[in-house]
Amino acid sequence: MRKAPADSRSEESVRTDPQREHLMAVGQAVFVTVLWASSWVIIKFGLQEISPLTFAGLRYSIASIILLLFVALRRDSRRVLRAIDRHQSMRLIAYGFIFVTITQGAQFVGLQLLPAITVSLLLNLSPLIVLVLGILFLKEIPTRRQLVWFALGVFGVVLYFTPFDLEEIQIAGLIVVLVGVFANALSSIMGRAINRERKIPALVVTSLSMTVGASVLLAVGFLVETPAALSPLSWFYVLWLSIVNTAFAFTLWHRTMQALRAVDTSIINSLMLPQIVLLSLWFLGEVPTVLDWIGLLLIGLSVFVVQLIQARRKARMPSGPSAASTLNK
Repeated sequence: MRKAPADSRSEESVRTDPQREHLMAVGQAVFVTVLWASSWVIIKFGLQEISPLTFAGLRYSIASIILLLFVALRRDSRRVLRAIDRHQSMRLIAYGFIFVTITQGAQFVGLQLLPAITVSLLLNLSPLIVLVLGILFLKEIPTRRQLVWFALGVFGVVLYFTPFDLEEIQIAGLIVVLVGVFANALSSIMGRAINRERKIPALVVTSLSMTVGASVLLAVGFLVETPAALSPLSWFYVLWLSIVNTAFAFTLWHRTMQALRAVDTSIINSLMLPQIVLLSLWFLGEVPTVLDWIGLLLIGLSVFVVQLIQARRKARMPSGPSAASTLNK
């Protein structure tokens, strides 16, 4: 009779351990979104001295070296590297060029020309673009609810940019960022196509593609931008973004994926936009108008619901290892 309480306590601990693990994973994932949101403010500060393409190239080149070291230290990752064939290599090269060279280059150039809130808003449209591209390339037919929320997101964009009285430099910035938005959406489709095969782990995909894309980005930056000596503060920005907000954040995010569902990550990902808005208010002095706030709210809700519906649809499919690329942070 005396053993019953002990057994019940042990059963309770068994039940609570997964709960504790889940809560820890949620906390870590939210912390990663805070790091990624802070990147936008740090980039804006760094662009006062560093040219955008060189800045982006340095950030991702250093981060890719760190991630490659992680790959080299893992026996299973080394085994995967040796097994990659020519076809897979070409796909990873193309993926890295689209995902890092074009997407990240456009993001940094856009942040030099436009407010951080505007760039963040536009890049947050990527899931909506992916919805459309998924129909064309992956034969993924959206639900009616997704289409309704997609239309609401488009309406939010119209509200945000009303009235349409943009200066030339803002128009140039919009064009650059929109190129980045479509490149980001295309890279998501490419990444999902690669990950569908379940042959290459997320860490290997990211480290190799980032190395390729960052090398091209850095080379282009050195060729087209005027080189300048960086101050210690600028080097701090570069190293912090490379080590903490990219290599460390991706590794931690990849770890949380083992404990979180796709629905959880979709919800947590939706925290990025409001965090960037608040940080831009506090540190950059960017103050949206009333229409801007309404547009931001509609876009945030639209992207959140579209991703949530998609995640729930995936949850009904057969489970398996998955990889999520999240470098546009």
